[in-house]
Amino acid sequence: MDVLLGLQWGDEGKGKVVDVLAPNYDVVARFQGGPNAGHTLVFDDKKHVLHQIPSGIFRPETLNVIGNGVVICPIKLRAEIESLQERGIDALSNLVLSKRTQIILPTHRALDAAYENAKGQAKIGSTLKGIGPAYQDKYGRNGFRVGDLLRKDFKERYEQLKSAHWKILEFLGASPDLEAEEKTFLEAVEFLKKVQLADTEILLNEALADGQRLLAEGAQGSLLDIDFGSYPFVTSSSTCIAGACSGLGVPPRRVGEVFGIFKAYCTRVGSGPFPTELHDNTGELLRQHGHEFGSTTGRPRRCGWLDLVALKYAVMLNGVTQLFMMKADVLSHFDAVQICIAYKLPDGTLVQTMPYEVSQHDDIQPVYKTFKGWGLLPESLSWKQNMPDELEDYMAFITAETGVPISILSYGPDRSQTAFNQNVLCK
Repeated sequence: MDVLLGLQWGDEGKGKVVDVLAPNYDVVARFQGGPNAGHTLVFDDKKHVLHQIPSGIFRPETLNVIGNGVVICPIKLRAEIESLQERGIDALSNLVLSKRTQIILPTHRALDAAYENAKGQAKIGSTLKGIGPAYQDKYGRNGFRVGDLLRKDFKERYEQLKSAHWKILEFLGASPDLEAEEKTFLEAVEFLKKVQLADTEILLNEALADGQRLLAEGAQGSLLDIDFGSYPFVTSSSTCIAGACSGLGVPPRRVGEVFGIFKAYCTRVGSGPFPTELHDNTGELLRQHGHEFGSTTGRPRRCGWLDLVALKYAVMLNGVTQLFMMKADVLSHFDAVQICIAYKLPDGTLVQTMPYEVSQHDDIQPVYKTFKGWGLLPESLSWKQNMPDELEDYMAFITAETGVPISILSYGPDRSQTAFNQNVLCK
């Protein structure tokens, strides 16, 4: 099993890379997160955004699995499947859903909004999709799972959990009207029974035993990990390598390559520390040239220079074996680009490793190294033939500092706008 992970705060471009790599794999499996993820793919001049379905779905020969570590919204999953069908993609033919996957109820979404409102100025920037409350129920051993849809007492169990949620909502002073949403939810639940439901941990281990190749697809990014991210401004699941094993039921000894994906600069959605964030015209240019608006929420992303301190931390946590750098084309618009190589703490101390204090202070100062820009890139970029020297220098510095080779370079949203280093093992 190879694993692809985001190394920043999400939105790194995982969907495109999974789509590019999918022909080399028999199975692509999502292992955590929910409809807060937005994986964007562009090919044949068409844009596709996936939220819960693995990004290998456009390859009919590839089996796509939603693993037990994911939380799904039946309403959105149904809409996603039907949207694909309208585009001629029969998602039901090569999609399998784990019976252990947790389900987001309408009251989970209402709780998400109520919790966020209760935080006031301390809001974490939730996407309000019900992700956090669904994971809360999972770990509180009250969760509602896909396999429960097949039980005779399904409606009774649903009503019990819904009733418990309403008590919390009343305590928080919230009284949302969920009648129409609940009707749509129950219709979507019936639709889910058309999807192939399975004990996917068995399916995946048998596939590996048979010699099939599996690519585990992460959502969000390592800096949003529930344990190692900028807590409490994090997501509700393990976005790092350990999450791939627990979210699919695959043992660690099965892990092969660990692909770490990052942008040539940094972005973040929602609240939380962001040492290299740019609040000036440069930050706005990054946002506009990079089209940095959330694929799930539409919110403008915060933008800044590449943070090497954070990147090295994510590489360490995940044991990354290959790096994939995305959106090199966006930096083509700058005469000079910068990389943060250290932090200056409030007491004047310089550090080159991620400190615990990064979550506690908003006055950490980045220390930069400046690189010459590489100008507009050719329409067809080859690693050996026409790679600008300035871009090679930029990547060589990152490789030297992280100790990990960059084996894929993305310089545009389309499948074709991808350059492969000869070091890449799965081209």
